[in-house]
Amino acid sequence: MNENVKKSKQRNWTESKAHSSWQIFKIMAEFVDGFETMAKIGPCVSIFGSARTKPGHKYYEMTVDIAKRLGEEGFGIITGGGPGIMEAANKGAQLAGAKSVGLNIELPFEQQSNPFIDKDKMVHFDYFFVRKVMFTKYAQGFIMMPGGFGTMDEFFEVATLIQTGKFEDSPMVLVGTSYWTGLINWMHEVMQEQEKNISPGDLDLLKIVDTTEDAVQYIVSYFDKHPLQPNF
Repeated sequence: MNENVKKSKQRNWTESKAHSSWQIFKIMAEFVDGFETMAKIGPCVSIFGSARTKPGHKYYEMTVDIAKRLGEEGFGIITGGGPGIMEAANKGAQLAGAKSVGLNIELPFEQQSNPFIDKDKMVHFDYFFVRKVMFTKYAQGFIMMPGGFGTMDEFFEVATLIQTGKFEDSPMVLVGTSYWTGLINWMHEVMQEQEKNISPGDLDLLKIVDTTEDAVQYIVSYFDKHPLQPNF
């Protein structure tokens, strides 16, 4: 490596460190904006799922029904603010006259805000990790519809927070036996039994259902016995 290349790399590294220091303020601003907006909303359920699920698909229509029913039970609905399952959940909340929250993040190909979010409850993020704090801190229950990498990220985030006691036990519902059973079986057979990487009982955190009624009833019945409060 010649001397000019070395100097160029060093200059780029120095500029990058300076940029990182200024990023702290942007991250803080996202937390403040999120906390100020979300703290006013009240009891909510976060609903996760694929941005690619289209209207008319069984999981899209089921999500509308689940969100509507939860809204009628007094819960606001939190989503990632985009299309697909997120749109369906916000639509269901709006049909019920419930609070409809969108935690939007800009993505290159598929993330655009949907039209069913309350205008004063749309929060924009640049950082996934800040956004995930808002999903988990201000939701009292979690509905996991079928989805891709992002949904799996959120699934394991919530499961880890409950498992490690970082917040109180919360109802966590996986909708779609055919979609989730393979993953859960692998977790039981390999993670728990074969490798001992999770403990017996950890999978009891999860409830798999196939109907709107079972999903809603599991959330509602949980709070017949537990207080509604922020998670941490």
